[in-house]
Amino acid sequence: MSFEHIFFDLDDTLYPSTNGLWASIRERMNDYMRQQLQLPDESIAALRQRYFETYGTTLRGLQLHHQVDADEFLAYVHDLPIEEIIQPDVELRQVLSALAPQKWIFTNADANHARRVLNALGVADCFQGVIDIRRMNFICKPDPRAYQVALELAGASSPERCLYLDDATRNLIPAHQLGMFTVLVGEDGSHSGAIPAHGVNLAIRRPHDLPRMLPELLRR
Repeated sequence: MSFEHIFFDLDDTLYPSTNGLWASIRERMNDYMRQQLQLPDESIAALRQRYFETYGTTLRGLQLHHQVDADEFLAYVHDLPIEEIIQPDVELRQVLSALAPQKWIFTNADANHARRVLNALGVADCFQGVIDIRRMNFICKPDPRAYQVALELAGASSPERCLYLDDATRNLIPAHQLGMFTVLVGEDGSHSGAIPAHGVNLAIRRPHDLPRMLPELLRR
């Protein structure tokens, strides 16, 4: 099978979850809910998690139930020194440059945050574009409609010729159901290529491992 498009999740996929960025973003979400919504501390974490599990993102739940302004929320939670947390990744850049299919970022974050992360990693010019929460009209992964939007925006008419990498199994399942080849990324991944869960074709520890596991992706 030849692949034409590769979709990459952003946070905790292109960089390791151990660097603390996503944990810091979660803390900013908690602070926003505490300050702007006047919620008690003891209820914030559970409510944030419930919105995340129900709607795909905390933001979507806050929009629907609290009429939160998306621009204000996204600016607040992403107001972090990303350039101090994420360092340029020369190996990742080499890997991405060697992959033949078109490469897209497909994220529930916004494009401004994505660009800052990509610039910090030194890989912004390796991607055809960013499909973010606004381009999806705030429909979030794992809603199947988000994947249809991503395919349309990328000009991908054949899902079976697409790869999708994500650190969350729940985000891979809808892609798999559409016919995409799904890759679970994370420290619990396996270099053996074993299928770790329903809806996942392959597990790897880092996106850097992709050419070794799927050499057919490399430029000829």
